[in-house]
Amino acid sequence: MTEKPIFKRVLLKASGEALMGEQGFGIDVAVADRIASDIAEARAMGVEVGVVVGGGNIFRGVAVASKGGDRVTGDHMGMLATVINALALATSLRKLGIDTEVLSAIAMPEICQSFSQRAALHHLEKGRVVIFAGGTGNPFFTTDSAAALRAAEMGAQAIFKGTQVDGIYSADPKKHPDAERFETLTHDEVLNKGLAVMDVAAVALARENAIPIIVFSIHEAGGFADILKGNGRATIVNDS
Repeated sequence: MTEKPIFKRVLLKASGEALMGEQGFGIDVAVADRIASDIAEARAMGVEVGVVVGGGNIFRGVAVASKGGDRVTGDHMGMLATVINALALATSLRKLGIDTEVLSAIAMPEICQSFSQRAALHHLEKGRVVIFAGGTGNPFFTTDSAAALRAAEMGAQAIFKGTQVDGIYSADPKKHPDAERFETLTHDEVLNKGLAVMDVAAVALARENAIPIIVFSIHEAGGFADILKGNGRATIVNDS
């Protein structure tokens, strides 16, 4: 018998880099399939899942600005990269028989539905995985901010931030082996310590809406479901 999950509805934030696997660019289909299988495992437990995926494996808007280009145009290009990733992840989920809808903050009706809170809630209540593409639809906001915003709009009980490591550390543990790992933190501690797990706007929005942030390794197969069962290895950001 499947263990009862500790959350009923969650938002998973996956970076674009996570989809690259060992490649230097683009999408590793095997990695997308593995992340999809983790989401499918959560769905099998009865958890309603929304997903926000970044676009850094394809394009970063700040790269344009750093070389003297227009930041707004660069961010629009980054938003399009997230749509590509969302479509790829949706394809991997559908291969597993998981009913999935992509909702974009930028209207592109020939490709996917446009985002609205009403549509998102409808699809979630029908048991579909909803992938939110296009960030917030606005320049100067990261996909972390989009994750916090969509989590609040969908009434998510937690944001699961899939990263390259198994929690929040005082510094990059790959560069600093002696970095301290935190089991629990408050939203204010994340902000005051300047811990680079999500950007300031995202953490503040999660705090204001009392949404815990659970940081775990997205590369750990089955890790998402383990944490949903109250097990696994992660850092929990929560004020209660």
